Amino acid sequence: MLQGSSNLVCDRPDGIIQLGFHALAEPLRLQVIQILHNEEVCVCDLCARLNLSPSKLSFHLRALRQANLVLSRQDGRWVYYRLNRPQFKVLIDYLEQFSAGDTVIGRVCL
Repeated sequence: MLQGSSNLVCDRPDGIIQLGFHALAEPLRLQVIQILHNEEVCVCDLCARLNLSPSKLSFHLRALRQANLVLSRQDGRWVYYRLNRPQFKVLIDYLEQFSAGDTVIGRVCL
């Protein structure tokens, strides 16, 4: 998990935002998100579709879980992943606050 000076990122109010964007900054994780866009998928199927070893995929799924972007459920010995759509809305709402309003022109420095 990402760490700040002495507190974990998720302990701060903006931490889940930071974890979300950190998780989405990795191209492989974006591929996982695209696969999960329309369906719940078993880890073994994700490995096959992405041509990854389970250990490498596990590392990336952990980052997505820590950011609360994916949810998992176990069915027997298989683990299935799906998107946590409400968490994507949190990130979208965060970004939308920067798309509205006017920019105040700074003062002239002498």
